Amino acid sequence: MKTHIVRARSAAEDFPRAEHLATKVAEVAADPVEVTAEVAEMIVNRIIDNAAVAAASLTRRPVTSARAQALAQPYRPGPGRSGATVFGLPALRWVSPEWAAWANGVAVRELDFHDTFLAAEYSHPGDNIPPILAVAQHLGRSGAELIRGLATGYEIQIDLVRGICLHEHKIDHVAHLGPSAAAGIGTLLGLDTETIYQAVGQALHTTTATRQSRKGEISSWKAYAPAFAGKMAVEAVDRAMRGEGAPAPIWEGADGVIAWLLGGIDAEYAVPLPGPGEAKRAILDSYTKEHSAEYQSQAPIDLARRMRSAIGDLDQIASIVLHTSHHTHVVIGTGSGDPQKFDPYASRETLDHSVPYIFAVALQDGTWHHERSYAPERAQRPDTVELWRKISTVEDPEWTRRYHATDPNEKAFGARAVVTLKSGETIVDELAVADAHPLGARPFARAQYIAKFRTLAEGVLDPAEQDRFLDAAQRTAELAPGELDQLTFTVSDEVLRRAPEVPAGIF
Repeated sequence: MKTHIVRARSAAEDFPRAEHLATKVAEVAADPVEVTAEVAEMIVNRIIDNAAVAAASLTRRPVTSARAQALAQPYRPGPGRSGATVFGLPALRWVSPEWAAWANGVAVRELDFHDTFLAAEYSHPGDNIPPILAVAQHLGRSGAELIRGLATGYEIQIDLVRGICLHEHKIDHVAHLGPSAAAGIGTLLGLDTETIYQAVGQALHTTTATRQSRKGEISSWKAYAPAFAGKMAVEAVDRAMRGEGAPAPIWEGADGVIAWLLGGIDAEYAVPLPGPGEAKRAILDSYTKEHSAEYQSQAPIDLARRMRSAIGDLDQIASIVLHTSHHTHVVIGTGSGDPQKFDPYASRETLDHSVPYIFAVALQDGTWHHERSYAPERAQRPDTVELWRKISTVEDPEWTRRYHATDPNEKAFGARAVVTLKSGETIVDELAVADAHPLGARPFARAQYIAKFRTLAEGVLDPAEQDRFLDAAQRTAELAPGELDQLTFTVSDEVLRRAPEVPAGIF
């Protein structure tokens, strides 16, 4: 890996195109380096993982709305272009690829239940799959080409996350997703460095927004924001292929992202990227979720389940303090200052970003479910509300250090729980990583990804359709050009009728 120092430049400064971060990203995307077997295997895992959470969210209102919008953008197949598929619908119902990226992106993100990478910034790199897959289906590409594109998408997003913190400046994390998806599409299509450069710049310019989408009253836009970034990436590549340019230098310009949205004229960022001929391996540093909750809640859920027996009677709890990292404290903890995180009538999206709520429910139930744990009647239970409001978070510098550690053996996203009983007795336990983490008690491998898919697809996909999809996904590398429509799933009309009625829009 080569580290690139990135900073804002004055308008008068000599700053050759070859030194722009967008050029460096485009060069990585255009590098014809082979994908390793280990990376290809993990990409298949994440294709399965995305489909699993999409199946579980298929009849939720935000996903239903996005699907309706996509269906209003049908694509009539023509020479070399066939459109793309939408989760749940027959493969013959092709839609325009940017709208397939939109609908599938919302389905994948709605439950906040797929993969994650946390460093200077945070991300769900599986958000790259819907736009890159949609373009691959539309243009009749092969499974091997798809895998190459996805390896790039993961690599670029994760490397940007390692080097550039967005949330410090209240910019939403999908600002790293637009460029990564554009770069991944560039690799998929074998585009040249110049075209990818322009697409990356356009994608970044159109996907920078504030992170209010994950603050206060969190709405369904939390799921739509990454889908929007994927849609913008598809459109950016299309424009760049037609010869249209981007603002440049997009990161470093005097009126660019760093100067005005991030650290300003004096800030420097160190972005690691693979060198020429170096394999794209970043996906191997990411991890998926066993529980449908914000990633930094994964270890606390497992910790709460473990502490139940030691605590015994939960009515005897006087207070619980979770000692954790700065990021956990200020994003999903009491350091956020958000009263909504203690509101029993809050949205599912808000509760998903409340570690006091999540810890309370996991402590009471000893389990976590993607629907039942967020149900209004569950959140409004008087005993839950009472326990929930006894829980707070504090930043512990050691947990913050471990959150930002570069050594995988040191990096941690957990907490130490100090439970004080009414008697004055304290019970203390801690957990560094979730059980499903690669270094956890029960790391996820192919068998666990398949089990997660079957669990979430139960009652949604017929068993035969589950088998068909899993067979196709595990043969992704072997799928010939035009066969990528197999990487979706179809459900019955009866299942789709479970979806709520949504008002008509413009389309």
